[in-house]
Amino acid sequence: MLFLAIRHLMSRKKQTLLTLFGITLGTAAYIAISGMMLGFQTFIIDQLVNNDSHLKIKAREEMLTDRSLDTAFFSEQILVKWLKPPSGRKDNAYILSPRTWLDRLEADDRVSAASPQLSAQGIATYGNVAIGIQVVGIDPEKQIRVANIEKAMLKGQFSDIGTSGNRIIVGDAFLKRTGASTGETILLTVGKGSPQPFRIVAIFSLGIKAIDESRIFASLSDVQRLNQTPSRISEIAVRLSDVRWASEVASTYNMIGQEKVESWDQANEGIMSVFKTQDIVRNAMTISILIVAGFGIYNILSLAVTHKRREIAILRSIGFEPQDITNLFLIQGLMLGFVGGAVGLILGLLATYGMSTIEVSADRGLGGNRMMVSYDQLIYVKAFFLALMSSAFASFFPARSAGKMEPIDIIRGENS
Repeated sequence: MLFLAIRHLMSRKKQTLLTLFGITLGTAAYIAISGMMLGFQTFIIDQLVNNDSHLKIKAREEMLTDRSLDTAFFSEQILVKWLKPPSGRKDNAYILSPRTWLDRLEADDRVSAASPQLSAQGIATYGNVAIGIQVVGIDPEKQIRVANIEKAMLKGQFSDIGTSGNRIIVGDAFLKRTGASTGETILLTVGKGSPQPFRIVAIFSLGIKAIDESRIFASLSDVQRLNQTPSRISEIAVRLSDVRWASEVASTYNMIGQEKVESWDQANEGIMSVFKTQDIVRNAMTISILIVAGFGIYNILSLAVTHKRREIAILRSIGFEPQDITNLFLIQGLMLGFVGGAVGLILGLLATYGMSTIEVSADRGLGGNRMMVSYDQLIYVKAFFLALMSSAFASFFPARSAGKMEPIDIIRGENS
């Protein structure tokens, strides 16, 4: 049966090669596009997940409304009309009971590490240059366990911050923008406080310009003193044993505490929706290519059935059953899908490797300066499966029509 299928395909070499080209192109395109998109997604998710916490506990944001303060100044029977309605945040920017949260996190088996933080917006001044920055006060030992910031260090170690002493770690983009260097002192100002000198002890580079240019790490006690908020923290960064639990844990904690708990994927919902759109476009484009290839298979097998009517009659006359004829043409379609899919896997792998050598950024930092691609095995399995299934589906109808042919009908048709 296999020998006959090969003979039938080789008898129409031009059509067979064109059909194989369509299947190969669709398979290779799926692999190349998927490798590029998933590589980019993996890089971004790695930045979001590993360079920061899996979830954060923050002071809950509640906004004032037109009626929020009515009962605070007047009785309930009095209707108040504000000339300028109250607005803004109703709550404060600090976690009210951090010790309770830290004890709760320590007792949770799903939590791997937790790091209290105090974030404050301020101004960094070096000579005549002043830029807006975000100062993050942390405990360096706990922060290293929560995020992979240690891997992003270009000079010095993250632990060089210590627990006090007005030492800071800045991004390489911050140094380029200000002209400062390690060992030098800059002035930090937060709120209404007076400027305080801080010495640069280390440099990091996450490859995200907005962070490398404006985020500064210092010890928690130093930032609390700079911000004039002793013993206060604005958030708790949490790392879980399994990042897939982030949304579930965040939802649970939101119901048992008054603070706002947000997982990494909830905080970056906009980016995740872009990834879903990319997946839809990628799959739609590849399926379209394979549908075109499927029509090619359908056409070549339909023509083969028409031109092989005499051979079909002979095969039926010597004892071949209708199911055997159906299997004969179905095998031809599966062979086209198998060979085209296999060649497409090789071409897709070569195309993916070629894209990985393309330089896209000279200053990206983590992940290198070349295009990020993915060699996930699931991509290749899906690509081969799509090629095989589209070929099987396209060859089913011509094969079934061939199996229904009767020798006497074929002979009558030839004589007429």
